[in-house]
Amino acid sequence: MTEPTCPGPDPDPKKPALALPAGSCDAHCHIFGPTAKFPYAPDRTFTPPEAPLEDLQWLHEFLGFQRSVIVQSAAHGSDHSSLLDALERGAGRYRGVALVKPATPDAEIARLHEAGVRGARLHFTPHLGPAPSPETIRAIVDKIRPYGWHLALHVAGDGIAEHEDMVRALPLTVVIDHMARVDLRAGLNSKPVTALLRLLESGSVWVKLSGADRIAVHPPDLRDAAALGRLLATEAPERVVWGTDFPHPNTHGFMPDDGDLVDLLAEIAPDEAALRRLLVENPARCFDF
Repeated sequence: MTEPTCPGPDPDPKKPALALPAGSCDAHCHIFGPTAKFPYAPDRTFTPPEAPLEDLQWLHEFLGFQRSVIVQSAAHGSDHSSLLDALERGAGRYRGVALVKPATPDAEIARLHEAGVRGARLHFTPHLGPAPSPETIRAIVDKIRPYGWHLALHVAGDGIAEHEDMVRALPLTVVIDHMARVDLRAGLNSKPVTALLRLLESGSVWVKLSGADRIAVHPPDLRDAAALGRLLATEAPERVVWGTDFPHPNTHGFMPDDGDLVDLLAEIAPDEAALRRLLVENPARCFDF
């Protein structure tokens, strides 16, 4: 295999001080490999270090999660073998988000649904390839809508504002990854944050309060990202979920400690009811647990 182009996760995370409620769900995480069994896609744009299901399972037990949503990575492309293996081994504790193309056979969508996939992800981030065309988006929506899947959108910078009209017009549930990866140097009144708040008001848009390390202006200080998470959770308490983003692919510079990310939840969801809603009740509804 080609040498990794991005680092792996912190190998020695701290034990969080925050105790998580029973049934907590890590709503955004990935697995990579093992490549001897599940090779990476030849046309991938990055090569992550291996992070097999066993690594994720260890981390979840260490942090206090019993459920998770495993998001298919562009490094594995449209070969969902590793995801399907994980869903089978999870015995109902996992859900999946797939990478679907217009050419994906309907029988494959049905197989993914039966295994536990409940969403399809689209990338609007240049480092993962060209953005999908409107025709591609419509074709994918037509494939997944009969199964009640959501459409997960990975945007960054001003992307959520640029695509606001498109998101609003989609005829299914939309989940915005990583707080839309907005640029917090512009503060909480910026055009992208305002657009994200408007979309949350629509009632069909959810947001993952993950990726604090990706948007914080001065990491390891993540308080500005936590403030955005708190704002979003306050504005749409029934349509927010949270994830580690383990093993933090394509992270360069600052690599977060997953224990620190869990403890940041005390600022995002500061009371027991809010924490349970964020980690247990909302994921159960959004991902059909």
